[in-house]
Amino acid sequence: MNKFDLIQALKNSNNLSRLEAEKIVPLFFNQMAEALAQGERVEIRGLCSFFVKKYKAYTCRNPKTGEKVRIAPKKLPFFKVGKELKDRVDG
Repeated sequence: MNKFDLIQALKNSNNLSRLEAEKIVPLFFNQMAEALAQGERVEIRGLCSFFVKKYKAYTCRNPKTGEKVRIAPKKLPFFKVGKELKDRVDG
């Protein structure tokens, strides 16, 4: 399923116009992205949760040259599947 399929499903299941559905889907994802950018956790009960992990700076080696490389601190978004979704996909 892609964004277009999601818009179509929303349109068909809720008697919305295509334009209304096209406004709702990006709004939903933009709000999720904004919450994650602010360090908040996004939880959709039974489906999944999204959260941000923070990593400290560290030093590693370039495998080609052996040169030490400093990696800056960073934040990355993570996805964790919910129990209901896990059970549904597995069984």
